[in-house]
Amino acid sequence: MLLIRCPFCEEERPEVEFRYAGEAHVVRAADPMGESDEAWAGYLYLRTNPKGWHAERWHHVHGCGRFFNAVRHTMSDRIVSTYKPGEARPEPDDAQGTGEAAR
Repeated sequence: MLLIRCPFCEEERPEVEFRYAGEAHVVRAADPMGESDEAWAGYLYLRTNPKGWHAERWHHVHGCGRFFNAVRHTMSDRIVSTYKPGEARPEPDDAQGTGEAAR
């Protein structure tokens, strides 16, 4: 079971309290009507799918009800940090990208 720390509640809770809400830091166009169909489709459907560290949005559904961001390793499911929206993405201290701290 994954334990996720909500940066608002400031405690680790089981993953069943949360819902994945997509990739973090995706910026919506200022004028969606001015976008081409291809650009708008890209905004709606195209996301990165990295093998390694990934910034994601999560929703604390059965807690405070707020959205927050998390940096998670997509292969190991290890979450190294969670942070509030608007804050800069923290970089994991992991040189190899294996989910384990560099030695």
